Amino acid sequence: MELIKNSKIDFVGKRYIAFAISGVLSLLGIIAIIQIGLGYANMGVDFAGGTLVEVGFDKPVNMAEIRGILSAKGMNDVELQEVGDTGRILIRTRKSDIGNLTAKISTIFKERFKTDNSFKIERTEEVGPKIGTELKEKALWAIFWAIIALTVYITFRFKQPRFGIGAAVATLHDVLVVTGIFWVCNREINLLLITALLTLAGYSLTDTVVVFDRIRENLKLRRKEAYDVIINSSINEILSRTIVTSITVLIVLIALLVKGSQVTTDFCWILIFGVIIGTYSSIFIASPILIEWNSLMMKKSSKVVTASEKIGRQSTAPPSR
Repeated sequence: MELIKNSKIDFVGKRYIAFAISGVLSLLGIIAIIQIGLGYANMGVDFAGGTLVEVGFDKPVNMAEIRGILSAKGMNDVELQEVGDTGRILIRTRKSDIGNLTAKISTIFKERFKTDNSFKIERTEEVGPKIGTELKEKALWAIFWAIIALTVYITFRFKQPRFGIGAAVATLHDVLVVTGIFWVCNREINLLLITALLTLAGYSLTDTVVVFDRIRENLKLRRKEAYDVIINSSINEILSRTIVTSITVLIVLIALLVKGSQVTTDFCWILIFGVIIGTYSSIFIASPILIEWNSLMMKKSSKVVTASEKIGRQSTAPPSR
C-alpha cells in the first residue's frame, strides 16, 4: 500500500529547522528529568512513597464504580489497579497512614456493598520515601542502559558507528520529548511511565532501523550519487511504509485508549505521542545525523590530505642558498 507515490520531499534540506525544534523540545525533556530527579514533579506512590492496600472481593467489581465511591468520600488522589478478573484491586495513595487508611476503606466499602459483595483487606504495605528514591534511580538507569544497548546493537548490525549514534540520538530524543510533554501536563510520574518509555524506545528503534536498512542498501547500489541525495531519496522511498505502520499502531492505541481502563490511559497517551515523535525523529533526526557525520569525516579527511600535500611540497622543495 503506497499512500504517497513518487514522493520527492526535500527532508534533508529542512534538517536544521528540525534540529532547532528538537533541540528546544529535548531541552524541555532534560529540565523535566532534572525536576523529576529532584522530586519537583507529580510523583506517584512508586517514587514518592505512600501506602498500598489490596482488597479482595467475592465478585468482580467495576473499577469506574470503585473510583466514584472513593472520590465521593474525598479520596480523589488514589491510584486504582485491577488484578486480573479475580475481583481483587490495588489501592495506592501517597498518605503514609496504614491504620487510618485501611479503616476508612473498610468503612466506605461496607457502607456501599453491605451484603451484595463481601470483601476482605488482603494486604497492606507502606512504601517509604527511601524506597521511592531507589526506584526512581533504578528507573533512570534502566532507560540509560537501554539506550546504550541499542547503540551497541545498531553499531554491530550496520557495522558503522554513525548508524549507532544516529539511532541512539533519535531514541534519546523521543524519550526526552515525551517526558517533557508529560511533565508540562503535570501527569503522574510512576513505574507505568517508565514501562511506556522503554516500550517507546523499542518502537522508535524499529522505525529507525527500517529507514537505515533502505539507506544502507542504496549506499551500496548508488555509489556515484551524493551522500545527502541518497539519504533523502531513501527516506522518500520508505515514507509510505513508515506512515502506514504508524497509522496502524495509532489505531490500536486509540482503540485501547477509548475502550481500556483508566489505568492504561497515560500508557496509551505516552505511546501515541511516542509513535508520532518516533516517526518524525527517524526521518528528521536519525537520518540527517548520518549526513552530518559524513560531512565531518570528509572535512577531517580533507585536512589530512592537505597537510600531507604541504609536507610533500616542503620535502621536494630545493634547499635555499
